[in-house]
Amino acid sequence: MYTSFFGLNEKPFSITPNPRYLYMSARHTEALAHLIYGIKDGGGFVQLTGEVGTGKTTLIRSLLQRMPANADVALILNPRLSAVEFLAAILEELHIARPEPRDSVKALTDALNTFLLENYSKGRRTILIVDEAQNFAVDVLEQIRLLTNLETTQHKLLQITLIGQPELRTMLARTDLRQLAQRITGRYHLEPLSQAETAEYVHHRLRVAGAVRPLFTPAATRELYRLSGGVPRIINVIADRALLGAFTREQAQIDPALLRRAAGEVYGSQHNEGRLRLWLQVGTVAGLGVLLVGVTVFTAARLTDTGLPLSEIETVAPRTAFAEPLPEPDTSTLPVTDAPAPLAELLQLHAGDTDTRSAFANLFAAWGVAFNDNTDRACGQAESYQLTCLFERGSIAQLQRLDRPAILTLQDAAGTSHHVILSGFSATAAAIDIGSQRYKVPLTELNELWFGDFLLLWRPQLTAKKTLARGMRDAEVAWLRSSLADIQGRPIEPMDSTLFDEELEARVRDYQIERRLAVDGVVGHQTQIVMNTDLDIGSPKLARIN
Repeated sequence: MYTSFFGLNEKPFSITPNPRYLYMSARHTEALAHLIYGIKDGGGFVQLTGEVGTGKTTLIRSLLQRMPANADVALILNPRLSAVEFLAAILEELHIARPEPRDSVKALTDALNTFLLENYSKGRRTILIVDEAQNFAVDVLEQIRLLTNLETTQHKLLQITLIGQPELRTMLARTDLRQLAQRITGRYHLEPLSQAETAEYVHHRLRVAGAVRPLFTPAATRELYRLSGGVPRIINVIADRALLGAFTREQAQIDPALLRRAAGEVYGSQHNEGRLRLWLQVGTVAGLGVLLVGVTVFTAARLTDTGLPLSEIETVAPRTAFAEPLPEPDTSTLPVTDAPAPLAELLQLHAGDTDTRSAFANLFAAWGVAFNDNTDRACGQAESYQLTCLFERGSIAQLQRLDRPAILTLQDAAGTSHHVILSGFSATAAAIDIGSQRYKVPLTELNELWFGDFLLLWRPQLTAKKTLARGMRDAEVAWLRSSLADIQGRPIEPMDSTLFDEELEARVRDYQIERRLAVDGVVGHQTQIVMNTDLDIGSPKLARIN
């Protein structure tokens, strides 16, 4: 492998959490301090959140190395547990014999409480660390709340640390979970690395691996930050591929061009949507612009006054009163012509038509509505037509499954961003709209210039933009039951139930497997979009080209 070529003792950018490689940025230092405080405080209930890949799991491992000698720790890493399984997992971690009846919540809780009292009498602490907490069902989160009631007159018997993705904050803001949220004594959100920290992070990992000379040029580390958004896991994936590419080319140092090729290979070679979401969903925008609260669109790469990225559009865009009629999609089809030049040259020839506003005008036209060029509120306009913007990072295969026209952000060799509409595809080519023209371009050329950013419009069928998950009781669950029954051709009893139960979750998982979606049993926006396609809700579709 490339380790001997570069004089390294081991691969420096493995994505396996390793405390030895922990880079303690100011953010990580503060986050770890919050976790340690929650343990030493003797009654803390601490919440740590962060985007995928920002280093939460590595922080957990570092925290475990700093546990006091009088601590017993239960570490729960599997979020797909029922309330009974969750309690049983805690008992197993603490080496407590499982009582009879084995499936009784009361018996399990009583056994845990007995252990906690005995531990407390011995001067020992009991600590529960729960990772990926955003994936727990509501009834399990409620069980965690009940565990906080295990206490003496002066001390909590169980110290709890909840760790999860930003969705955990959204979950705990729910009215039915407010009692749990009120018990949290410390909160910290772990942000991605800055540009300077990204360079330090790369140098730190190389030094730990045994590097004695710089392997990335300064320009390369800046490019790595741009490509990764400062997310450590994405930094690792791209940097590892770049080192491998340099080894195969016998290139002694990584430059920006090599990094871009590495990123293209990483983003384009993985067709599993679930893993793509783990790798790429959290990256910063590479050019489509960013939005204000209220979803104000600016030119590429400009930051808003509030600092909110375009990727947060789904959580910050308000639902507005619908002043405009519901649109019908444009069923007309532009003629597709072969691109007269390679894609990079084509973008330069039509640079005047690849700005953000032109892209939104074409995207709105696909939905049969006009884009008002006199206002910056592009996604606000979409809301008035009962449409919603969805921004993510992914792959062509993912966009094919979503089957909606989408704005793609492409970047040429000079670093200039261009915005085009993906309007169709074949096995080897894509149709893209630039201005009033539709061109057929090879997928290989598209993947060289596209690093996964896309924005599409869709029409939610729920009364509010929401995610449905097991344990929820909501009137919209009846829509889900009816819609899945229509798609799958068999009922989901009881059809009139508003409870998202285990049977409904199983049917959702079956559907996600059939449609090659992320199989998590949660009906998020992507699952809803694909369901809309199957239900033939009026939406423009991607053209199938020859």
